[in-house]
Amino acid sequence: MSVHISKYNFSILHIDYVKLNNKWNYSNVISPYFRLYYIDEGTGSVSDSAGKLILEPGYLYLIPSFTICNLNCEEYLSQFFVQFFEESPDGISLFNNNRNIMKLEADDVDIVLIKKMLQNNPGRGINRSDNPKVYEKETYYKEYRALNDKMKIHQKFENQGILLLLVSKFLNSASFKSIYPQIASSKILDTMSYVQLHLNENLTVMQLAKRVNQSKDYFSKQFLLHTGERPLHYIHKKKIERAQYLIATTNKTFIEIAIDTGFANLPHFSKIFKQIVSLTPGEYRNQNNDLK
Repeated sequence: MSVHISKYNFSILHIDYVKLNNKWNYSNVISPYFRLYYIDEGTGSVSDSAGKLILEPGYLYLIPSFTICNLNCEEYLSQFFVQFFEESPDGISLFNNNRNIMKLEADDVDIVLIKKMLQNNPGRGINRSDNPKVYEKETYYKEYRALNDKMKIHQKFENQGILLLLVSKFLNSASFKSIYPQIASSKILDTMSYVQLHLNENLTVMQLAKRVNQSKDYFSKQFLLHTGERPLHYIHKKKIERAQYLIATTNKTFIEIAIDTGFANLPHFSKIFKQIVSLTPGEYRNQNNDLK
């Protein structure tokens, strides 16, 4: 499946260099943006459903958006971090099929790029708390997006270029390529893109199977074989990812978000949201918006 890189845009939310201690210990963090870490001293860990990675000096770590993870430091950890939104006209992420945390050894160029980006974006740290439940709020997102709007064009291009260079390393990594090694069916790939482009519709497995001229049972088996997920769960997961983004970054009501993500009614939307996020839509919005 070809990827047109020109359609992807990364916008910086936060960037800083911080020294952390055992207070940096948070569970079930899930954000509508990406996190990129470069560790220069100490140790810590990040974990998700796929396992646990040790944060150690000399390595880069990428946590894709909507990845539920745990952050931990037992004693001391210093890191450069960048938090950024990914945007594309069709809403399809470069990491659409990979929500796992990734780790790569950093080289001298990576370190120079991160330090250059930090130098070019002063005052873009969180400056409130290390706790995501404190700084992940719609008010703060709007505040930093306003800063981006005031940024000079050459700064935007430089930030975009650095992020593209750093992200490209993960796209070329073995860990990224091995997530769905069996995906070879153009019909499955086409279906995955179709789902992302039609999240506002009431998609059914039968409808998707008919699109590719397959029976429902055969299509479901092939989808599970190539992706490791049942098609209905995949549909729901992508709809709820979009809903999380809308809850975190807009003032839309839950019924408006339910309609925008193709749910027939609010109870069904709330039920599926709770199943996937382990929080109700209201609890998720409070986690993002409650000032503490």
